[in-house]
Amino acid sequence: MERRIFGLETEYGCMAPEHEGFVSPDAITVKVKDHVFHTDRKGIVDIHYRGRDEPPGNGGFLFNSGRVYIDMGHIEYTTPECKSLFDLVASDRAGERLLQRALRSLGLAKEASFLKNNIDHYTGATFGCHENYLIRRNVPFSMVVIPALLPFLVTRQIYSGAGRVGSYDDSFYYYGKDDVDDAGHEDPVAFQISQRADHIVTEIYQWIQFSRAIINTRDEPLADYNKYRRLHLLMGDSNISEYATALKVGTTAMVLNLLEHRIFPQDVGLGDPVWALKEISRDPTHKWILERKNGRPVSAVDIQRRYLDLAKQHLRGMDEESDWVLVEWENTLDALERDPMDLKDRLDWVAKKWMLEMFVQSEGLEWNDPWLQSLDLEFHNIDPNRGFFLDLEHKGMTRRILSEEQIARAGDEPPADTRARGRSDVIRALSENRMRYIVDWDSVYLENESQLSLLDPFETYRDAAAEFIQEIRYAAPSPRRPMRRRLR
Repeated sequence: MERRIFGLETEYGCMAPEHEGFVSPDAITVKVKDHVFHTDRKGIVDIHYRGRDEPPGNGGFLFNSGRVYIDMGHIEYTTPECKSLFDLVASDRAGERLLQRALRSLGLAKEASFLKNNIDHYTGATFGCHENYLIRRNVPFSMVVIPALLPFLVTRQIYSGAGRVGSYDDSFYYYGKDDVDDAGHEDPVAFQISQRADHIVTEIYQWIQFSRAIINTRDEPLADYNKYRRLHLLMGDSNISEYATALKVGTTAMVLNLLEHRIFPQDVGLGDPVWALKEISRDPTHKWILERKNGRPVSAVDIQRRYLDLAKQHLRGMDEESDWVLVEWENTLDALERDPMDLKDRLDWVAKKWMLEMFVQSEGLEWNDPWLQSLDLEFHNIDPNRGFFLDLEHKGMTRRILSEEQIARAGDEPPADTRARGRSDVIRALSENRMRYIVDWDSVYLENESQLSLLDPFETYRDAAAEFIQEIRYAAPSPRRPMRRRLR
């Protein structure tokens, strides 16, 4: 990939039995978080506030330079900064293994589960998988990035969706649309390709807590502000398929490469991107015909091909990973036009639909049967003994892009070619010394006011980290030298 840093933040749903005496989902998330840091000793906890909603001990950095923490009641795993697409996918899958191992060690795995999905069928709640991409500061964000990126993101769900039984009725947004009744309620939907589409209500917005948008505009680069901006996306689904994760992130990175060179397709602007997001997700014909700003129809596949053609023209041969993305992007679009079911070994929503359709036929069920919602959830279970997708993977029925060795290594080691490498070295040193600290993505502070700046995500900072570690070891208090209480 062309000098691109990316990362994923995944919030995991927790499912637990409601019988008396069993641990609640909220308590399970805390127990697992504590086990990761205090029993497995996979990193160091924050000993300072990271904002009003993250008190000391709420989470921390891992030795692989990612993070685990509690966010709005959910346990969240964040990958380290990655330059390699396959490093990113490996780090993402390593998070699954980390949480499942903790759940099993605590003796909770027989009844409780972590789900890598985005919805709670029983409460209507949704939780996210956030994507982060570093982009150049000199690219006009409002004038170029947002309008040129929106059509791509809206249509990307045809291969990145995780699939969903049923729908969420946001009457506020659906009011006045053609397919709602007089009470403002939408027509029932048996199955749709995206879990998040129903919950996105606007094109752009700054604060994710108040309005879920396709593109989050908060300007928080966590790097050199003069050079970079962080594109924060929260409209995508959590993918449990390695292939789908790689395709989702890889195609988005390729489009950003185009936009940074002011290259983007013309006449693909959509009349209502938010409504189009929902239309694509809910279209049972999988034709995905949309209305452009100029009123003319266009298919989601055709919009994707417009971006793909430009990427093939300008980005082919850039590196091995980029060429993989171009080949698989085209193969996927071809298969979606031919028969989406040909992709049941690669795409989450197709695998889920194929599995559920077989169950509906064998059991003689209607699509509104609550049983199907339970199966929907189990599809995303990260327990290899219980998760339906992982069972398909175990049987060799899914297309893998990683080895088990790659995933295991990503759980213990950071990427070797980003600042995650230097931060990891410092985290390991801090875990071995009684020294108060503040660790963040772009800096590390010690109680003696020493600082390690990590403003360039493309640098490894190995030498600077080595010098900083020597200072940690020199300044660390001994039993005869008490700690100064400088950090609050």
